[in-house]
Amino acid sequence: MAVLSEKIEKILRRHGQEHLLHFAEALSGAELAGFERQLSEIEWEELSSLIDSHVKSRPDRSIPADISPAPYYPLPTSDPALKEKYSSAMDVGAKLIRDGRVALLTVAGGQGTRLGFDGPKGTYPISPAGGKSFFQYFSEKIRGANRKYGIALDWLIMTSPVNRGATLGFFEANNYFGLDRRNVHFFVQGTMPAISYDGRVLMESKSSLALSPNGHGGTIRALHDSGLLRMLENKGVEVISYFQIDNLIVPILDTLFIGLHHMDGSQVSSRMLAKTGPFEKLGNFCMSEGRLHIVEYSDMPEDLALQRDRDGRLLFISGSPAIHVFSLDFLDRLGDPASPVRLPWHRADKKVAFVDGSGRLVKPEKPNAVKLETFIFDCLPLAEKTIILEGMRDEQFSPTKNPDGVDSVESARRMLSERDARWLEAAGIEVPRSPDGSLDCVVELSPMKYYDAEDVSMLKGQITPPRSGEKRLYS
Repeated sequence: MAVLSEKIEKILRRHGQEHLLHFAEALSGAELAGFERQLSEIEWEELSSLIDSHVKSRPDRSIPADISPAPYYPLPTSDPALKEKYSSAMDVGAKLIRDGRVALLTVAGGQGTRLGFDGPKGTYPISPAGGKSFFQYFSEKIRGANRKYGIALDWLIMTSPVNRGATLGFFEANNYFGLDRRNVHFFVQGTMPAISYDGRVLMESKSSLALSPNGHGGTIRALHDSGLLRMLENKGVEVISYFQIDNLIVPILDTLFIGLHHMDGSQVSSRMLAKTGPFEKLGNFCMSEGRLHIVEYSDMPEDLALQRDRDGRLLFISGSPAIHVFSLDFLDRLGDPASPVRLPWHRADKKVAFVDGSGRLVKPEKPNAVKLETFIFDCLPLAEKTIILEGMRDEQFSPTKNPDGVDSVESARRMLSERDARWLEAAGIEVPRSPDGSLDCVVELSPMKYYDAEDVSMLKGQITPPRSGEKRLYS
């Protein structure tokens, strides 16, 4: 009869989780080995403390009393000194890229469920004319950057345990979209068990805990544990450009952003977007006790959200689109499990299916458990030096959360097409538009060949103008 190790049994009993032993004797050897591996990967001392502070009690979600709007570098600017600094920063950023000091990090642990798609979100066919997946589009963007800067970028992709296999299989089936597979590095996000309101860790089956991803804040620890930070350090990488897989138009390498980060000695740098209204669903950049924070839109007091300056502009105008640049040494220190500084945990009440004491699967109709997660933006107040750079929404932010409407597949495709059309028009190529100014065609530029507006201008002699009503992919 197979049994769990004595060490694991003692740990479970000490932490009041002996119910997890209930089905152990009935498991096969392979099932028991997998179950014990899950149990041994949990930091039980920390989990017990979190059960007391975040499950049996509700953590304090009050915001600091002294918050004020965060300063940022504005774009555009009429200040001559800033213009000069921006010009220098772009040169510095370009040199860092050419010298191999920059790597890319993409968070891609999500599924396409909300888009009505069965598979990792990164495999969703998103581009407006070519139907390229997020992964293909970004792969081609990286190939364009490699060509432009004469480099071979390292690309780190964080998957979840749920979609890792499908993601790797997608890249294999597509021959890594022409990238050298030695420069594409997958690592897996950590997990945390779901916990019932009485403090008991839930089981998904008789041989498995009910586990869920530990939030995008888990990126930092997972990066450290994977050894990828050490690999990058050995290659001479100093800066990591971070973006989320569902932001199709995000600039993967922003020379101004990277240059300012380096020149100012920043540990974490962030893009901001001017919010469209006081209650837009973006985190708010704020200052408290001299450190940068993000206050979630749901936690922002209404009276502060509504405040305006004498010109009528929102006082708390800076919203976060989750675009960051990190210094590698900062991530390395923060990700070290021996570090005394940790990201705070957040509580989310969820409906979690579980196996009860009789082995029956229970599917609750209302929240019955707590999931714990960390957020990557919580590293901001842990950094001694941070900066914020304003961004232009129509050039940098096309979140794809829904099949249609706001922040959707529909809006992301339209934004990419509009951006590419602007690049064509800036190069002097006429693009058909309706009387209201909207596009009367669907335009998509291959990022391998047309990495940026400069490439379009240089290659405009090879470009045939699109026709009205046409769906055209320039490759």
